[in-house]
Amino acid sequence: MIFRISTKIGKKIHLTPDEILPVDRNPFADWSAHLFTVDRIQFVLITNTISLYSMVMFGRGLKDEQSFRERVTDYMSEFIRTAGHESIVENFIVPSSDTVRFSKALNRSVIGSMNDFIWQAKYHLTDDDLSLFEVGLLLNETPMSYLDRSSPVDVFPGLASHEGNR
Repeated sequence: MIFRISTKIGKKIHLTPDEILPVDRNPFADWSAHLFTVDRIQFVLITNTISLYSMVMFGRGLKDEQSFRERVTDYMSEFIRTAGHESIVENFIVPSSDTVRFSKALNRSVIGSMNDFIWQAKYHLTDDDLSLFEVGLLLNETPMSYLDRSSPVDVFPGLASHEGNR
């Protein structure tokens, strides 16, 4: 599994990746993460690098590489299962979580899409007073230009037929 972390998360967990890793053969094992703040509370946006499927979790308690790895993979698994994709977790995410590598961001398009999601998440967390799970569901319904106007919730399950998973 690859975690492409932002500079902010790198500072928080005391880790600075020195290279950009190529996309993982398993598209369910390539994730990008960015730290943001709303009303002095830290949150982490976790985004599948290929499909932009995203979720938001609290950033409190992330202090090093191990705590990041454990908390993020646990939260991802819980979110994706609750969203109705248990087979994806069991068949593609859990097996890939044994080996975790850290990388710089893949490209500006993914970063730009994540910044759009952060803006939306801030709005939903403050003005709509939604739960983190509800915010993630709304983000995943957003059509994105990076996905040719498809939404992450439509693209994510289709990654199972991606070349690396056959």
